Parts: sequence; structure tokens; C-alpha cells
Amino acid sequence: MAPAVIDVRNAGDLRDVVHRAVQTLAEGQLVAFPTETVYGLAAHALDAAAVSRLIAAKGRQAGHPFPLAVRCADDAADYLPEIGSLGRRLARRCWPGPLTLVMPDNHPQSLVRQLPESVQRAVLQEGTLGLRVPAHPLIHDVLRLLPGPLVLTSANRTGQPSAVTAEEVAGQLGSDVALILNDGRCRYGQASTVVRIEGSDLRILRQGVVSESAVRRLASFVILFVCTGNTCRSPMAEWLCRQKLAERLGCSLEDLEERGWLVMSAGVAASAGGRATSEAIETLRARGLDLSRHESQPVTDRLARMADRMLTMTRGHRDTLLRRWPEAADRIHPLVAHGVDVADPIGGPLESYRRCAEQIAAAIDAHIDQVVAERGA
Repeated sequence: MAPAVIDVRNAGDLRDVVHRAVQTLAEGQLVAFPTETVYGLAAHALDAAAVSRLIAAKGRQAGHPFPLAVRCADDAADYLPEIGSLGRRLARRCWPGPLTLVMPDNHPQSLVRQLPESVQRAVLQEGTLGLRVPAHPLIHDVLRLLPGPLVLTSANRTGQPSAVTAEEVAGQLGSDVALILNDGRCRYGQASTVVRIEGSDLRILRQGVVSESAVRRLASFVILFVCTGNTCRSPMAEWLCRQKLAERLGCSLEDLEERGWLVMSAGVAASAGGRATSEAIETLRARGLDLSRHESQPVTDRLARMADRMLTMTRGHRDTLLRRWPEAADRIHPLVAHGVDVADPIGGPLESYRRCAEQIAAAIDAHIDQVVAERGA
């Protein structure tokens, strides 16, 4: 029997499409979903018979595991309780998106243990598990309604080209798939990048949409200093931190990014493109640092998602960030402990800037060892 095909671009109510896909999966059948990479073939991970159908349809030999698709980065910790800081960084920054993370599966409380044994054999290999959060609303909505994850693979026969249109899915899989959701040609038209993580090390297992250089940049530890206008306090903190990190790591300022460190600054009320104050430039020049090319920027959703540690000049700045991004509470900290604020020197004499820089430098000293340890965790 030919598969049912729904053109979601012309569907009257996408909720009906989602419920049809959920019902098909719950009945143990296979569904082909559009994703941002290539079309994916999915089976309900709690249904051993459905996963067996997926293996048969794919034609894949034993020893080639399938990844699990989960709803969001937070779900990853349920399946990989010891995901580590590097895994958390990549998950937070890249999901939903075209990246599959492969990590050691060695925790007895992993939800993988609740999957049928035959499904565990299909998704685990050499003690590792692959996870992905596809960036397409249809599969996301299905995952939200369906108990448990999906076993997800590309919707093609093993050894054949990946399907980037619904017609290619039907041509390769035919009656092996019960339902195909047609949303036109996939955005990228190539597979996800597969990254294996062990501790603080990563290895590219398959080059896909995301280049290796981009993956390594996304894996960097990001420190974001936050003040109000991003023209004096936070820019001075940014460069003082770079200087102290370079000293701590025994490298040059220019080598920090290659070592996996990004230090940035922004303001809760900043406009884009403003220059640092002349007093801030002069204060850091005396410390051998060049702030003359600094350009201010506001704190954005992207910066908040990227930052591993946001260090604020005042408690008020911290409160502002917490109101906007409450989910980032564990990554937002005051620069100075014990409720002490870094006073704004703007409008004051050069000596006020020097005292401000000294306070910031001393506070950064108290964070350096901790952030170095956290990055390597």
C-alpha cells in the first residue's frame, strides 16, 4: 500500500496534521518528517516492533546505531545525566538545529534504560548514545504530545542518497512508511553534523551542515560581562579578564579564542556601535590594553543563550537579566560577591575609572580558577 502523504503547506489546521502523525506513531507505524537537514524516518522509541520496522525499512546492518530525537536541550540530561559542561554548551547553543551529539551512556539512571531492550541495542553502540533536537515545528509538536523520544534516521535506504523532498522519500521507501509529511525541499539539503564528546574533548564523526570550525567555536567557554551602556565598566572587565586568562593559561591574548575562550561585554540599556569612554580607554592603556576599537552592544537573546557565565556589575543588572531570562539563573552572577556593586564611574574623573578598574580586576581574580575548572568539567 502506498504511503499517505499530507502536504502541510496546504493543510488547513496543522494541529490535525500533528495529531495524525502522533496517532500513526502510537499505532507502531513509521512517519517521514521534514527537518531542516534532510527528511527523517521516525519510530516511537517505546515500541520495539516499530523500531524493528524502521531497521528493516532502512536496511541498515547491526553496529550502526540510530540517534534519539528529543524535545529540547533540557531533555538531554534525562538520557545523559552526566552530559558535562561541553555537552551542555553545544546543546544550549545548537539545539534545535543540525547537530547530533554522541556521548558516553554510562549512567544507571538514564531514561534509555526504560526503553525496550531491542531498542536499546538499536540506539547504543560501544557505550555511547546519539541525541538530536531537529529544528522543525512539526516534529517538535509531535514530540511534545508523544510519551518518550523518537528513534530518528534519514528517510532513505542505506547506501542511497538522503531524501530532501517528500517525493524522494516515497520513491525510496514506498509502502515501508505509513505517513509522509510533505513540507517541500529541506532547508539545508544535507545531513546533520555528528559530534562525539568525551569529557572536554570533541571529535567530528560526520561532517554535515555545521563545519568543524563552527562546532569548535560553538564549544568555546563564553564569559559575558554586563553593565548599563557597555561603554566603560563592562568593556574594562572584558579586557581585564582576557589579560588575566592569558596569564593564567600561559598564552597570548590572540591565542585565547583558539584555546576555546570567548570573553565579551554588553549592556542592558546599550545601543549598538558606541565607543568606550575616553577615560576607560586611558585607564586600560596604562595596563597595556587597547580599548579604542570597542563597540557597544545590547544584551540579546543570542548572547544570553551563548554565555556560560554572565557577570554583572550590579545587583540591579543581575535582576534585569533574571527577569528577561529566568531560565539562565544558574549562569548569571554578580561580579563582586557579598552584595557589593561596581559603581558607575561615568562623568567622574580619571581617578574614579582607575579605582573602578582595580575593583573589577580584583573581582575577576576571584573568578578565574572557578571558570577554568568549570570549562574543563
